[in-house]
Amino acid sequence: MSKTIIDTNFNFPNQKSVYKGKVREVYNINDEQLVMIATDRLSAFDVVMPKGIPYKGQILNQIATKMMNATEDLVPNWLVATPDPNVAVGHLCEPFKVEMVIRGYMSGHAAREYKAGRRLLCGVAMPEGMRENDKFHEPIITPATKAEKGDHDEDISREDILKRGIVSEEDYLVLEDYTRKLFQRGTEIAAERGLILVDTKYEFGKTKDGKIVLIDEIHTPDSSRYFYADGYQERQDRGEAQKQLSKEFVRQWLIANGFQGLEGQTVPHMSDDYIDTVSERYIELYENITGDTFIKADLADIQSRIEANVLAYLNH
Repeated sequence: MSKTIIDTNFNFPNQKSVYKGKVREVYNINDEQLVMIATDRLSAFDVVMPKGIPYKGQILNQIATKMMNATEDLVPNWLVATPDPNVAVGHLCEPFKVEMVIRGYMSGHAAREYKAGRRLLCGVAMPEGMRENDKFHEPIITPATKAEKGDHDEDISREDILKRGIVSEEDYLVLEDYTRKLFQRGTEIAAERGLILVDTKYEFGKTKDGKIVLIDEIHTPDSSRYFYADGYQERQDRGEAQKQLSKEFVRQWLIANGFQGLEGQTVPHMSDDYIDTVSERYIELYENITGDTFIKADLADIQSRIEANVLAYLNH
């Protein structure tokens, strides 16, 4: 049996439809609940890698669950239950077509824009004289539009979101407020673990009764960038790269092997040994971010395990 889950093809009772994202597969149950399965697929540069990473889906699902539980006093979320290590069940929501990206530090995409000489990101001014990975005076919100399948998400300003009617002003003010509150709490949780939450993205939806809730994942290494707090300032003072906790290490390996998701490029071969090292890094990420020891789920027959656990939940 495979040690990873790459694809699912379940047929649950009262199932209406299935949506397959880059990493997650979402089953609509009776237009009331969603069963979200975190697969072991690995996406980088908006390309899904040919091989799965053992335990990756479990890790993402369990971090997101823990972080949703740790923030539900601030912001309501969609989560109802986690009947399996790879599965979250929650309320059916209509997703907003924007991702709320918030940045406490000038890293990643923001740093690349800055290096290119741009000082406006999504309509937000970035001060002169900053270096990569410097802390912003206060966190900035730089939204992205949710692309349709296959396309890259695009930067968008608050003004354009409102002008184009993607989100109403009333709702957008709630999204901004929730984003800042979640980032503040995430920053505090990270600090307790000796980490810096650098930047992250949140997604929101509306329930049938019109309540805005947090959906998808939160504060995982796929949606967030973390630095180690210890030595951060020294590395900045010396102009050195920061020690990161995110899937950036995979991107760097791909770049070093001539792949950035550009046309004509081929994904480099990932040996079983390399796949195992990626799996080990994800486990390290889990333990650092949560402070918990990672307990490996049974990989003997993941499909049957998930199916049995979801059916037991839906039939209870």
